[in-house]
Amino acid sequence: MYDSYKLAQEIADILDDRKAENIIVLDISRLSILADYFVIASGRSELQVSALHDELNKRLSAKGINPLHLDQSKRWVVLDYGDIIVHIFHHEERSFYNLERLWADAMQIRSSAE
Repeated sequence: MYDSYKLAQEIADILDDRKAENIIVLDISRLSILADYFVIASGRSELQVSALHDELNKRLSAKGINPLHLDQSKRWVVLDYGDIIVHIFHHEERSFYNLERLWADAMQIRSSAE
């Protein structure tokens, strides 16, 4: 088993290593039973969104950590790790869905947003 907080931070670090933009980790544990953390990040292109997903999957699966569910298109990916849900968006989709606004009451525990 893993520590959800540490894994959420590790996921953010992996995405940062691959030059994801505006990485945010939200603690939603007091607000929802869906998960404890959301990790939200943006890519500049469809290719980068795919590369971010591939790198995250490669590095976590090497540790035996695999998503319980995956939902994706060319411009966004959602990975459900149980206690952590990762959202990787093309920057336009991120603006449209605006999860930060929807979860405005969540405590932001990490941000690389400009």
